[in-house]
Amino acid sequence: MNTLVDDFLRYQAKTTPHPLGLSIKKAKGAYITDTQGKKYLDFVAGVSACSLGHCHPKVVQAIRKQAKKYLHVMVYGEFAQEPAVLLCKELLELLPSSHQSVYLTNSGTEAIEGALKMAKRATGRSELIGAENSYHGSTQGALSLLGREHQKKAYRPLLPDIGFIRFNNENDLERITTKTAAVLLETIQGGAGFILPQKDYLKKVKKRCETVGALLILDEIQPGFGRTGRFFGYEHFEIEPDIVVMGKGMGGGLPVGAFSASHELMSVLEEHPKLGHITTFGGNPLIAAACLATLRQIRDSSILSDIAEKETLFRTELQHPKIQSIRGKGLMLAIMLDSPESVSKVILNGIDRGLLLFWLLWEKSAIRISPPLTLTHKEIKKGCTILRSLLDEL
Repeated sequence: MNTLVDDFLRYQAKTTPHPLGLSIKKAKGAYITDTQGKKYLDFVAGVSACSLGHCHPKVVQAIRKQAKKYLHVMVYGEFAQEPAVLLCKELLELLPSSHQSVYLTNSGTEAIEGALKMAKRATGRSELIGAENSYHGSTQGALSLLGREHQKKAYRPLLPDIGFIRFNNENDLERITTKTAAVLLETIQGGAGFILPQKDYLKKVKKRCETVGALLILDEIQPGFGRTGRFFGYEHFEIEPDIVVMGKGMGGGLPVGAFSASHELMSVLEEHPKLGHITTFGGNPLIAAACLATLRQIRDSSILSDIAEKETLFRTELQHPKIQSIRGKGLMLAIMLDSPESVSKVILNGIDRGLLLFWLLWEKSAIRISPPLTLTHKEIKKGCTILRSLLDEL
């Protein structure tokens, strides 16, 4: 008789030849339980997606309440549905005052696509500039702005008129010209190893964009919704992007994305042609209800104010001779080791010890630490004790 994992490997398309293949029974708070009853302390949170942990009571309650009223009733943008309207309204209260409109999508990468289209329409330009070692998703437009040629060469031709700059390199800013529609950057580079902007880099990019009439799009898909200790990561750097893209932690564990901008920018998607960006399930009421519950819990609780203390605790607990450095901010941390082999050994052995860790996309010498924001001090200490023991064995 086939197991669940056997059927998973046989019937469900894979993204790598060797998936971890854990067989999941349930998940609650900071723990995931497999079908054999083994519990795992989760330091990954669905790759930064489960901001409030697994099955947070307020998120589950919001889903149940909405499910009793109505699910999908119309394609995006036609009917006024309370969960989506309230989500957009309360989200805008947390964004710069220049942002007056939110477009809800099904995923972060779909939001990237909409933001890129809007920038080209609004400026009348075609050139788009991204950063080396960036990641914004895997659809054709997002892939075109992905900053690793190895990852996309098999899918060319992609979008034309694409350029790249090096993150934190001010000398490259001259590549942003009057031909540039938009510059797309991650506020904190994720796949590259949780790289923070340095020396007012984002301010300098924004100034260059303003000088040449280009738009600045910040990808907040990972740092957004509290992961760095502010609701959005860009708040640490005193910068107001023209367009903000969000996703992952926004949904409390459900799939969602969004992009925000001024009414003026967003209006270009309304006409010439109409339906300039369209989605069937964007703004889905069930998902919007989960997002709204997530937003309110992060905004109204002590979660944000506790992040810095939790980061300090991680850094204190993870003092170990095998750790070369700890990059990142808040609960978006990259533990740097000496080699990819060491990283894989720690991650795979961690599963046996009941601790879930994960890789980063491009920086293979890093261990991802992106746990639920609700992780307790006791859970942090427990996980770090296991992680130190794994490092002792290297």
